[in-house]
Amino acid sequence: MRIILYTGKGGVGKTSVAAATALKASRMGYKTIVVSTDAAHSLADSFDKPLGSEAVEVARNLWGQEPDIGDSIRQHWGTVQEWLSAIMAWRGMKGMIAEEMAVLPGMEELTNLLYITDYYSRGIYDVIVVDCAPTGETLRLLSFPEVLHWWMEKLFPIERKAASLIRPLVKRLSDIPMPEDKVFAAAEDLFNQIEKMRQLLTDKKLSSVRLVVNPEKMVIKEAQRTYTYLNLYGYHTDLIVCNRVIPAEVKDVYFDSWKEIQKRHRQTIEEAFAPVPILDVPLFGKEVVGLKMLQGMGEAIFGDGDPTGIFFEGKAHEIEKRDGHYILVLDLPFTSREEISVFQAGDELVVQVGKYKRNIILPRSMVGMSVVEAIFTDHRLNIKFEHKPPHTGEAGEAVKPAARTRTRTQEGKK
Repeated sequence: MRIILYTGKGGVGKTSVAAATALKASRMGYKTIVVSTDAAHSLADSFDKPLGSEAVEVARNLWGQEPDIGDSIRQHWGTVQEWLSAIMAWRGMKGMIAEEMAVLPGMEELTNLLYITDYYSRGIYDVIVVDCAPTGETLRLLSFPEVLHWWMEKLFPIERKAASLIRPLVKRLSDIPMPEDKVFAAAEDLFNQIEKMRQLLTDKKLSSVRLVVNPEKMVIKEAQRTYTYLNLYGYHTDLIVCNRVIPAEVKDVYFDSWKEIQKRHRQTIEEAFAPVPILDVPLFGKEVVGLKMLQGMGEAIFGDGDPTGIFFEGKAHEIEKRDGHYILVLDLPFTSREEISVFQAGDELVVQVGKYKRNIILPRSMVGMSVVEAIFTDHRLNIKFEHKPPHTGEAGEAVKPAARTRTRTQEGKK
């Protein structure tokens, strides 16, 4: 089985690309389902066919689904929601408002993602393509298991034991709604499902995240930050899809300046994401809606290739947290220490090797940190970030926390 998630800034065409990928996979003989986790579903609009909360057959070997948020919430969060609603009603909040407030931010999209674990365990599809919410919401969802894991490991046993001890006393003295065992059981079941989903999505032999971008400055910046966060949380990105590239055969003078702008931004995409493969999709002459247009888009992206393949198996960079500081690691084979320079400008890191450079947007958790050391050893560049004032390295050149600094890398010792 393969699980492929598409995400990107709102409006870049990720739904069309996800639908086109699913259609091409189905035409190659894979039993495929494409699922939308976005609260504002547009998958049905892309296929120009009605979809529902259950899987609907769209074409041969292809099913589509736009899960109903209400059903997903009731199935996975209903018991906990009832208790939270009771707490809020006890505090004077009216029924409907209390019920709405009892749904945690992002819970709607998260419960839709749990269809992945259900389809995986049942094994009825060869390929699951997920049309995710725009990048901000997707990142919040993908980081949610990390936060929940800490809560379940550290606080959940204490909360459950404390509730069981004081529940009889509270019932005699007050009408405060206390959580019953079924509430904790429901929360534990939800955690187990989310943990299973995280394990599936971080298995790089099984799952891939693909970023859809346009050759536009703001889109690229957001995609860079998304890519860094995906690496940080262990999700594997195997492909960048650059959508709506104006074809070279378009000769209208009106598009000349746009083509030049796109050319520059396309180079930036190369610098930002290499060595992850980048596939271009032309700007079509008409709206990409319906099976015929989606088939054309699938052919334009993948040609005769298999869209379910793993396009890239490594990591362009890794970020590790060690004893209060972060280490960013880059593989730089076939180069030497003398060719490498490192610059930092706010939340952007620029690594230059010879005349080529790589732009990396740092995650917000590293905002305020500065590069204090850059060591090159065994063809790997290890860049250390700390909140502490920078010190002078072995090379004798301080890394200053200025708006823009240059750091000479140091030859590491084995």
